[in-house]
Amino acid sequence: SGREENEANRMTDRTLTVTGAGLAGVVWIGVLTAMLWGEPADGEAAPAFDVAALLLGLHSDLPPYPFTIQNVMWLVFFLGFGELLARRRAADAEGAQLARGLLPEGDTLVLRQKDLGPFYEGIRKSDPDGEFWLQRLLTSIILQFQNNESTDQVNAVFNSLMDLFQHEIDLRYNLLRYLVWLIPTLGFIGTVVGIALALGEAGAVFAGAGAAPDPDLMKDLTGELGVAFYTTLLALLQSAVLMATMHVVQGREEGALNRVGQYSMSNLVNRLYEQR
Repeated sequence: SGREENEANRMTDRTLTVTGAGLAGVVWIGVLTAMLWGEPADGEAAPAFDVAALLLGLHSDLPPYPFTIQNVMWLVFFLGFGELLARRRAADAEGAQLARGLLPEGDTLVLRQKDLGPFYEGIRKSDPDGEFWLQRLLTSIILQFQNNESTDQVNAVFNSLMDLFQHEIDLRYNLLRYLVWLIPTLGFIGTVVGIALALGEAGAVFAGAGAAPDPDLMKDLTGELGVAFYTTLLALLQSAVLMATMHVVQGREEGALNRVGQYSMSNLVNRLYEQR
């Protein structure tokens, strides 16, 4: 059917958007690698704060570059932004329906049951597959009023549909909420793995150094412990950025739904004339 075909097209667009975001993540990793790749020169002390280790996990022994926890987190981060871009485009498309003039907007206009037929046809033609909130809401209200000419029933249908649309928005963000949770989880996994490796090396250091461990070996060991926490630090930063952006985009989508509800209430629900 036309609705199934439209849904397939939307899924294809979303898939392309998210795939493009994943490719952008690969490019970003490549750019960072080109900028930060390199070892300290002979005789040069390693920096106290290693940006390359923080952002990419460079100089990591396990897992070896490029299969580092940081690179996985960057890919998840960009996939999340791809999903946000798809949601932003959907919100803009929903809001654009309000400018189509589907209903008359005169301040003194009253709509009777016999007046709704032409508006119903125009609304159906503007969205034959039932893709947008506005058309779905208006057609349901008109059909309800045509069936029983009861404004009370119309208000009940209006409230029910607005609740369903709000629930629909929440369901659309399930994947994003999972990605926001996944990034810090990956960061903690990287920290646990790093600490485990550092503790294993600590055992070797103390076992081979006797009662007086070499200060240089201890310095290297504490440096590795610091690097172990880089994955968590990067994960928290990425998660904070992604969460803030998700709230902005979700607020935009919910704002579009609110405007749809206000438009329908002002220009249809409140203008219906119920004959007694």
